[in-house]
Amino acid sequence: MRSETVRPAAPTVEIIVTEELDAATVPRVAALLRDAVDLHPTHLRIDLSQCPFVDAAAIGMLLDVHRRVWSEGGRLTLRDPSPRVRRTLELARVDHVLQVE
Repeated sequence: MRSETVRPAAPTVEIIVTEELDAATVPRVAALLRDAVDLHPTHLRIDLSQCPFVDAAAIGMLLDVHRRVWSEGGRLTLRDPSPRVRRTLELARVDHVLQVE
């Protein structure tokens, strides 16, 4: 006999980022995103419409979150990044990995 614990999944979790994502803010935001991933969402949406800047530390964090969500069968979407943030994502070539809408 085998027993498995089935975790209920949250359909969609949305996080709205209203500040710069840089080395100083990444630890706090990463903790928030870990809590969101622990809800096992089928879709984790990060709204970047109010985020003025992302740096390499933030991009690394977003990729880590993407891997965790993907490994659990979910998906991560970055919503509405500003032109500056979108350009940074393009230059880092993560727009080929992360879904940006």
